[in-house]
Amino acid sequence: MCGIVGSLDWGGREPPDEGLLRRMLTVIRHRGPDEFGLYLDAQVGLGSARLSIIDLATGSQPITNEDGSLWIVMNGEVFNYVELREGLARRGHRLITQSDTEAVLHLYEERGPACLDELNGQFAIAIWDRSRQELFLARDRVGICPLFFAPLPHGLVFASEIKAILLDPRIAPALDPYGLNQAYTFWAPLAPRTCFQGIEELQPGHWMRVRSGERTLRRYWRLEFPHAGDEEPIPETQAAAQLHDLLADATQLRLRADVPVGSYLSGGLDSTYVAGLVRQHTPEALTTFSIAFEDPAYDERPYQELATAFLGTDHHRTECRTASISEVFPQVIWHAEAPVLRTSPAPMFLLSELVHEHGLKVVLTGEGADEFLGGYNIYKEDKIRRFWARQPESAIRPLLLRRLYPYVADLSRSGDAYLAAYFGRDLTEVDRAAYSHRLRWRSTARLRAFLTDAYQLPDYDPVEELVAAMDGALTPLSPLAQAQLLEVSTFMSPYLLSSQGDRVLSAHAVEGRFPFLDHRVIEFAAQLPPRLKLRGLCEKYILKESARGFLPPEIIARRKQPYRAPIHRAFLERRPGYLEATLSPHALDAAGVLKAEPVGRLLSKHERTGHLSEFEDMALVGALSTQLMHEQFVHGWPRSVAAAESVRVRRGEERSS
Repeated sequence: MCGIVGSLDWGGREPPDEGLLRRMLTVIRHRGPDEFGLYLDAQVGLGSARLSIIDLATGSQPITNEDGSLWIVMNGEVFNYVELREGLARRGHRLITQSDTEAVLHLYEERGPACLDELNGQFAIAIWDRSRQELFLARDRVGICPLFFAPLPHGLVFASEIKAILLDPRIAPALDPYGLNQAYTFWAPLAPRTCFQGIEELQPGHWMRVRSGERTLRRYWRLEFPHAGDEEPIPETQAAAQLHDLLADATQLRLRADVPVGSYLSGGLDSTYVAGLVRQHTPEALTTFSIAFEDPAYDERPYQELATAFLGTDHHRTECRTASISEVFPQVIWHAEAPVLRTSPAPMFLLSELVHEHGLKVVLTGEGADEFLGGYNIYKEDKIRRFWARQPESAIRPLLLRRLYPYVADLSRSGDAYLAAYFGRDLTEVDRAAYSHRLRWRSTARLRAFLTDAYQLPDYDPVEELVAAMDGALTPLSPLAQAQLLEVSTFMSPYLLSSQGDRVLSAHAVEGRFPFLDHRVIEFAAQLPPRLKLRGLCEKYILKESARGFLPPEIIARRKQPYRAPIHRAFLERRPGYLEATLSPHALDAAGVLKAEPVGRLLSKHERTGHLSEFEDMALVGALSTQLMHEQFVHGWPRSVAAAESVRVRRGEERSS
């Protein structure tokens, strides 16, 4: 991943501040430490912090076209750039680099926003059209690469990370009540909202054009499922073969790089599948990376060893001590720029650090398989609850739920009566929009009671706002497709690809690439009948079928183990020095975001019992991450940030040579 920044003043009243743009690059230099570049004219400034992966010699940004009328900075990669460049050259374009970024610029010159339909990749793009005095911003289809902006009276400022925007003295750092209420319901704020007042996130699959005081926002791609019963009637063997072929091509595309490429390998089906495909194109040893935990409840080491032995990889593992989570947690929040309700990003932060230490900049990973091929327990939960709802008085049907959450001690310890009571809430409301997720969201939303009156917003319902925004898109779909669309919209991009993905990868200048998120794979998976994704309670059925003969049977048949990490043990058994100061009544009252009394009860309960429930774990890490956000970005802001040096600066009057 790279990092991009920029500012626009369409009236020319406040020309771009070169010093500010240099400081913005400094604060996100972790994203792209290899080189810095700026473009400046009377109205706009564009900046790039580059992580050099493709075209190391001539791919410096910003890049211009032949006559200097268009300038671009881009974060991410367009993997089909080779084919795009060939077509552009045939049509008479003069290409002076070997980069994907230049290909995007010339394609935009030809087709405008429609060029996005031709891109296979993960990207956040900013293009300045000098002739039209127009700024164009765009983001990839599913939101792998972040892009934030803050509207100003006569323009806007944008960046890959919020902290760069907060350096602008025109932006007052303050947490946003609406964003926090969303985070305390869905696990993350949903674009365009963020957890900061006045700062928005460009939504996945959207572009925005800004000129002369006007902003135009358009969606260019939408995840579309067929209506229930209209799914593609594809034979099972054909579906398995086609899925394998699509994934193989998506993986091969994502190996395009002028630097070595590695792979994450957790020992689960998804990452092992990807690593296996990579191995087919890696004549020398493939370097793989994984996390191990000192706590066996979270550890997947035996399956990692099985997978690495089968694939013959050069494997490296970081062992995450429980104490390590609390040690790095403040850094994780600095990079995440949002509250988190799980500690899972912390081990991923340590994993990307391991990749960086071994000199790699790129890893392929298995994210996306669970969302699009039916891998999550919430899909099974929805299926069981709908089956139970046909006979709500049944005492046997709810027992199927025992299979889903053996790792949640509260549910497994409390017996069948508690299980039935918990999952039986609103059981028969199967026709209600977002049925699959309402139980989860209602449980999580209890965290909003920890917010002070200034942040609680009793008249605001994030769930009903979301359902209204989806405008009936859920109703015609199968139950599984409804649940998938909700999971992608509220969890995958906002949390999984952000706090647990881009942010902890880019913290150590590592780029993640995701074959399962190739738009061709996504669109194929969306058309499949539900029975090929969730067969009974067998998740990712068609992926398992496509893996037969390709991966070890033990990997294919293993029970899915959700990725999790310790919470209260990490913070409360051996308390880090910052915890008392961060969660003290004085600190909580001073910040004014969270109530001191319920937070204090959590700490007191652990002192008495040594235990916290699943919900209390979420409350603890949510409170701690929110307080750290306030300390880092509000109370302790602005930081003194030096201006980036060794910056290649291009001026508006310059042309390409």
